Amino acid sequence: MANFYLDNKDLQYHLSHPLMKRIIELKERNFADAKEYDYAPQNVEDALDSYRRVLEIVGDVCGEVIAANAESVDHEGPRVVNDHVEYASGTVRNIEALNEAGLGGMTLPRKYDGLNMPVTCFAMANEMVARADAGFENIWGLQDCAETINEFASEEIKQRFLPRVSAGETCAMDLTEPDAGSDLGAVMLKATWDEEGQTWRLNGCKRFITNGDGDISLVLARTEECTKDARGLSMLIYDKRDGGVKVRRIENKLGIKGSPTCELVFNNAPAVLVGDRKMGLIKYVMSLMNAARLGISAQSTGLCEAAYREALKYAQEREQFGKPIIKFAAVSEMLKNMEAKTIASRALLYETARFVDIYKQLTHISHDRSLEAEERAEMKFYNRLADGFTPIAKMFASEYANEVAYDSIQIHGGSGYMKDYACERLYRDARIMNIYEGTTQLQVVAAINHVTKGTYLEQIMRYEEEKYSEACAPLCAKLVELRKVYEQVVARVEALDKETQGYKDFHARRLVEIAGYIIMSHIMLRQASELEADYLNPTKVFVKYAAKKITEAAAYINESEASDVELFRA
Repeated sequence: MANFYLDNKDLQYHLSHPLMKRIIELKERNFADAKEYDYAPQNVEDALDSYRRVLEIVGDVCGEVIAANAESVDHEGPRVVNDHVEYASGTVRNIEALNEAGLGGMTLPRKYDGLNMPVTCFAMANEMVARADAGFENIWGLQDCAETINEFASEEIKQRFLPRVSAGETCAMDLTEPDAGSDLGAVMLKATWDEEGQTWRLNGCKRFITNGDGDISLVLARTEECTKDARGLSMLIYDKRDGGVKVRRIENKLGIKGSPTCELVFNNAPAVLVGDRKMGLIKYVMSLMNAARLGISAQSTGLCEAAYREALKYAQEREQFGKPIIKFAAVSEMLKNMEAKTIASRALLYETARFVDIYKQLTHISHDRSLEAEERAEMKFYNRLADGFTPIAKMFASEYANEVAYDSIQIHGGSGYMKDYACERLYRDARIMNIYEGTTQLQVVAAINHVTKGTYLEQIMRYEEEKYSEACAPLCAKLVELRKVYEQVVARVEALDKETQGYKDFHARRLVEIAGYIIMSHIMLRQASELEADYLNPTKVFVKYAAKKITEAAAYINESEASDVELFRA
């Protein structure tokens, strides 16, 4: 029987990371729930055992049910019936299987019938679901919308909606519009207060809405008349039970075809305000998008894993010239690079998730009591790291998903171009990942400030202070050399940017990528130092790859003059 948790040593390694102890202590609030809920853990080991058991259940459902349905869902897809979405039959079976296993509301508190698991564990579940079917992850994984409700809504609203998410109802975030894609400040869907009905009413259109006919939707809408910028936007909840929204159509997409991407028409749809007016984009959507980007990092990593395994299996079985093609150096090198990129993507994903977990839990605690000085410092420290790491986690994971899926088809040869093999579907599914929830270019915009403010450099220096095994010492020395290269090119770009406006923006992606390569290499080096048999060779492969990419980027920067910016201006 296939189990996507038990067959993945990487996931098991990351669950045992030392920071998990601190995350559990914060999440469980000194294990106070054990007095009220007989299934709540009583100590750290009890919590970890509970997490393992839940993740094994997720792994079993993914391996036995969701993966088996992936091809039929891709062919059948959802459809619009009577102005609403009907999922493919395989999608319905997937939802039923996960709900029967009680896997809704994974991160929600137990008082809302949730499992009270950390973000790190939810990311692991999302990765496994995406490995089974990336399109279905877009339906099930959106339960993280409930985290936004849990963080910002009133207790009355939480009691109304969160137990429903825990029971398995689906979510959506209705943000983009025909004339407001990445520029969410241009959203114009109107929200007006109905004094007689004592409710908000939504009117307008939304487009490119993932799982747009979900049971519970977070809607970005304009509550302030005569405004045209972010200050007029608020966040509201639309309940599908209340009616007032029609699905105009489902987009006919290249990939993730089981996930309905909808165009919606709101006609006096009733809605409930979340938090404060005018803070919809400035505060709530930013939090929501960070969670979504972590989700796409998990989705992308899961797809990397699936594509790598498909290629490895085919290379072991396919014979040419009297031997399996994995014996050919060109194929073997491709596979080793695919494996290294997958492990690197996962390493960055869970490093980021751990940072998010700590600052998120301290934020929740701050709502109930004043934080101690040490706790405030800890929250600020991990908040900064989470803000810096989230864009590069999304950027690298989604780019690697495309690269690994591409190479998987290449290893399959002509067969990979046919629909007989899963790699064809994986390739189509991967293409959206470096586009939605903020393109790679937008992730660079978010990340470059952490280059110039020193967030990445400071963390790289902390990694250098860690103790590594003797076998890893040469790799650590190499990374120190690469860090010096990073410092040199950052200084050059900042100096020339003072002379020519836009020079830093021109080289932003190169600077962010250099930082990311060094960071991922260090996290992999930590793993290799602890488990050489599993991680030393993939780490060597990745550091060689990273060094080559950094050398190329640094050479381009060092040879570039300020006047070169003009060559690429529109």
